[in-house]
Formats: sequence, structure tokens, C-alpha cells
Amino acid sequence: MRTLRVVSLSVSVLAPMSVLASPPPRLLHARVETGVLAGTLEATVRAWAAAQSSPAWLGYEVPATGRHQMCCFESVESASAAGVAAGCRLEERGSFSMRDGDDRLLSLDDDVAVVLLRAEGGRIGRLRVHSMGCGIDAGGSKLTCHEGVKPGGSLALLAALAAGGADEGGEKLTDAALMAIAVHEGPAADDTLERFLDPSRPERMRKKAAFWMGNARGRRGYEAVRRLVRDDPSDDVRAHGVFALTQSEVPEAVDAMIEAARRDPSAHVRGQALFWLGQKAGRKAVSAITRALEDDPETEVKKKAVFALSQLPRDDGVPRLIEVARTNRNPEVRNQAIFWLGQSGDSRALAFFQEVVARD
Repeated sequence: MRTLRVVSLSVSVLAPMSVLASPPPRLLHARVETGVLAGTLEATVRAWAAAQSSPAWLGYEVPATGRHQMCCFESVESASAAGVAAGCRLEERGSFSMRDGDDRLLSLDDDVAVVLLRAEGGRIGRLRVHSMGCGIDAGGSKLTCHEGVKPGGSLALLAALAAGGADEGGEKLTDAALMAIAVHEGPAADDTLERFLDPSRPERMRKKAAFWMGNARGRRGYEAVRRLVRDDPSDDVRAHGVFALTQSEVPEAVDAMIEAARRDPSAHVRGQALFWLGQKAGRKAVSAITRALEDDPETEVKKKAVFALSQLPRDDGVPRLIEVARTNRNPEVRNQAIFWLGQSGDSRALAFFQEVVARD
């Protein structure tokens, strides 16, 4: 594993890009120290945190999964278009831009994640994760860098922080720790994150874990979220699981959403599934929405289906909304279709309204 290399600068001008394939992080305004692991990573980090009376950071790197480019700019492309490299501030929220010394841009190394922990007053209160090539402004804080951290040790530490986050740095620490687990490479990260889907965990934690399983963990994540949508005892968690399915690149995720729209015992979950199907479009989604309009026993679910039609591309959605407005037996559903036709600004909707006025 590569070590976390550091360039410590007191001004905003960077040294030329390294000849390495992936440049190291560029650090501004950091007082850098090298840490030594004493036992497990968690024990080392806890001892380090307990010794900090003023703000300090600890960092290490791990292999990352997928194609994540984690920095503070809205996109790597926007930073490149502006002729700058992306950077994040640690002590303040926000980004900054920078150039290297020979006008070559610093690229983000997205197969390595840098985990950064902030401690103050003896405990960890904040966690950040960045791609290896993301610039970092430490705001004058001390940064202790640890080399040779094993992914298993990192996952154990992050799982402990996620589980105890509410007692340490609050819910934001839990959320950040779950995200950090999700970007780790390898099946051990799947195992670790999936444990946070267990019904014994708080609902908010299950929702966050489901999002990251769907967003970052491929087929294994899809399978875990599909089970959650099918089996979790909480309507709210199952509904959020449907949203997590929209984050998955696995093709069968749409089928799982359709199944929830058809068979979930909760009208709320069925309605949310239809809402998200409306964002997905596609033949399968349209068929499921139309079926709900015909077969679902709940008026509120049918109204969600109408809204889903309004979110489809116009050539798919507008003709179907007109059909619902003309033929659906439920007056509330017809009114809902008329409302969304009025919002569409489509010439076919106007022609339909002229027809109705002429008929009356």
C-alpha cells in the first residue's frame, strides 16, 4: 500500500506535480507529524483523540472502490474547465482552487481514499473522506499521518464510530463513517456496511446504510437493499430503501421497485415506489405506474401514480395523463391528472382543455 505522503506549505502556491501516476495530497497550512500504530487502529485513534485539547486531525489512506472523485468542487470537470485543481478546507466548510507550479492540473486519484478524523476536547467530532489527489487546507491545525493502515483496521474503527456517533460527534459523524465504509474496496466493506441494515439498528442508521449500499456497493449492495425493501419492519425504512434502489446501477433494481409498488402492504411505500419509478421512466416503469392506476385500492397511491406520469418525458406522460383525465372512474384521480396537465404547458393538454370546455 502506498503511504500518505505530505507536502506542507504556508502559502497558496503549490510545488510542481509529482512524476508519480497519482499525485499525493497537497496540504496547505498544516503542522504535520508522523504517527505510530500502537495496537489496533481504533485503540491508537482513541488514545490520540483523548490527548487532544485543541483541534487536531489524523489521517490515513485505504484503497477505494468504484470511480469516486471526492473533493469539495461541484465536479472535477468544472474545476478542470476553470484551469484549476480542486481543494477542500478542513476547518471551514467550502472549497478553494489552486494551480501547481508548472501550470499542469492536479488530477484526482480515485482508487485511494484519504480518511481524516478531527479531535478536540478528548474526543472525535468530525470525519472527512477525500480522494488522494484532492488538495487540503488544514487551517493551521496539526495533522498526524499514519502509514500502513490495513483496510480491516479502518473498517473496525469506522464501524465503531458509526455505531457510537450519536454519543460522540452526533449524527453527522455516524453519516460520515457510513460513507467512509462504503468507499472502501473489497467484500469486507460490504459485510461491515450490511450489518447496519439489521432491524436492531436505529431507523435513521438503516436508511443511511441502505443509501450507501445502493449507491456504492454494486450487486452486493443491490441484493442487500432489495431484501431490506422486502423485509424491514418499518414503512419509512422500506420507502427509503426504494429510493436507495434508484441509486443502484444494477438493471434489476427497477424490477425491485416495481415489486414494491405492486405488493408492499403500506400505501406510503407503494406511493413512494411509484414516485421514484416516475423518475426512472422506461417501459417497465410506465407499465407499473399504469397498473397502479388501474388496480391499487388506495386513492392516495393512485394520485402518486398520476404524479409519476407527470414526471415522465412528455411524449410518454402527457397522452397518459389525458387518458386518465378522460376515463378514470375516481374523480380525485381525474382532478389530479387535470392539475398536472395544466402544469405541463403542452399543446396537447391545451387541446384537451379546449375540448372539455366545448363539450360543457
